[in-house]
Amino acid sequence: MAKKLLKGSEAIGEAAVQAGCRLFFGYPITPQNEIPEYMSYRLPQVGGTFVQAESEVAASNMLYGAAGAGARVLTTSSSPGISLMMEAISYIAGAELPCVIVNIMRAGPGLGGILPSQGDYFQATKGGGHGDYRCLVLAPWSVQEAADLVMLAFDLADFYRNPVMVIADALIGQMMEPVEFKPYKPQKELKPKDWATTGAKGRKPNVINSLYLDPEVLEKHNQKLKKKYEEMEKNEKRWATYEVEKEIDILVVAFGTVARVCLTGIQMLKRKGIKAALFRPITLYPFPYEELKEVAKKVKGIIVFELSTGQMVEDVKLSVLGQKPIKFYGRQGGILITPDEVEEEVSKFLKEI
Repeated sequence: MAKKLLKGSEAIGEAAVQAGCRLFFGYPITPQNEIPEYMSYRLPQVGGTFVQAESEVAASNMLYGAAGAGARVLTTSSSPGISLMMEAISYIAGAELPCVIVNIMRAGPGLGGILPSQGDYFQATKGGGHGDYRCLVLAPWSVQEAADLVMLAFDLADFYRNPVMVIADALIGQMMEPVEFKPYKPQKELKPKDWATTGAKGRKPNVINSLYLDPEVLEKHNQKLKKKYEEMEKNEKRWATYEVEKEIDILVVAFGTVARVCLTGIQMLKRKGIKAALFRPITLYPFPYEELKEVAKKVKGIIVFELSTGQMVEDVKLSVLGQKPIKFYGRQGGILITPDEVEEEVSKFLKEI
């Protein structure tokens, strides 16, 4: 199929439509407004419905209702908006409902600014709402991968009956790149949604709920959820490596568009005779701990680059458990890391160790 030149936000919207999403609920916030804008005219073309809710809180609860009826549903927002959705996301996870949530991250905390950030890592991977729940979290590094992962997200959501988050910094939402949409085929073996509230003629009514007042029943429910998360951790880890050779001086770890910057920096270092490699987590939850640990055996040290004050670096430390020196370098406020900074920081770190 021919490639189309699309803005990241448009590619995300089109990927959702091609994956069978026919309902969108959301509220405007920069820098992801082009997604609801795209869905507002694209969904009616395929018999779908776009609803601009009165707030992010309202949108997330509409998401709960539509997911409970068995529909493939999407909401998108940016950092402060996702914060407002967190109560409902906890409810959705507790009720075991599939949905896809896209966060085009902006700088924070608070209202912060509209420029790129990766400061929502903790919010996405550790659970921004209450209770023992997890969301699968996917992190693309290009517009093409954003489209691919959104389509995958709908299958993962249905397979595990769980919310899936796709998080990308503002660059992904705003940049334009060629995108190819292959005909949609489910990437998981999906069962009929016989749990959905689709009417109860000829069968017992389905009840969708996250309230369990009997503590033993609630404990059993939490243990059931935990087993599901353990299955995710076993089967859904995704990562990529670049320039991994037998002998490596420094391992760079980064996700999203920062990883693209780092790869350019690594190529610059290679011309100087410094052997650096890149490990890029694609699933931030489940994090590929063992896979990173295995690659780290070959290196003298690890340096983590993020657009934050250091969040993913905690998972990197858990991967190697003190067996390798780890350095962190981050920028905040919407300031981007440059390839020159990667080259400089890796060179300095190599001298330090």
